[in-house]
Amino acid sequence: MVQAKPKADNFSMKAVRRASNFLGRLRRNQSGLALTEFALSIPIFTGLGMYGTETAYRAVAQMQVSQAALALADNASRIGQTGNTGVQPTVQDSQIVEALVGTRLQTDNLDLLENGRVILSSLEFKRIASQGNREQQFIRWQRCKGTRNFTSAYASGINTSNAAFTGVGPAGAVKAIEGSAVMYVEIQYAYQPLFGELFAEGVVINQEAAFTIRDDRNLAAGINNDMTPTTGAATCNKFDAT
Repeated sequence: MVQAKPKADNFSMKAVRRASNFLGRLRRNQSGLALTEFALSIPIFTGLGMYGTETAYRAVAQMQVSQAALALADNASRIGQTGNTGVQPTVQDSQIVEALVGTRLQTDNLDLLENGRVILSSLEFKRIASQGNREQQFIRWQRCKGTRNFTSAYASGINTSNAAFTGVGPAGAVKAIEGSAVMYVEIQYAYQPLFGELFAEGVVINQEAAFTIRDDRNLAAGINNDMTPTTGAATCNKFDAT
């Protein structure tokens, strides 16, 4: 007597064939390939786009800081230029403050003074009679603005007769001539990145600029302090952004 195969075995074979056919169709199906590749590439291209944006923004910030340094040196060199009397003008503290406020407004989008320091120096020339009229470069005065703890790289030249101080800029290349002065600006800015510290951790932008004064100026008088500390003279012992 021949026994029939259980129906369960037939069902199992059909299930295996259906599964095999499905896997075959799935293997040959490429309709979702582009979507899969796109999903995998999104993080890569997003990261590259963010990095490119950060790099461009940093370049713009560096250019703005450079332009601010040039503008401040230029503006400081013109103080007293409009005077039409025969008296040599003296630099006023209020005039320096106005120039520094202009720098703050020019870089308002960067919050330069909140995250940096601006230092304006008057580089001058003198002859030391007691040393055979030796020529000496020195800084007669400095004025500062900004909250960052940054000291001028040329502080050793303030009111000095030290022969080692030969000027400002790279290797002391910037020098004043007799009877004139150079308005020299130093700016240090802690760059504020768009994407936190992801691509630009601890970046500090340094820029310097120089302009020779445009007209005669009473250099020996230095700065006329026409402002009290409470009204905002920009002395370098203060760290404020206003």
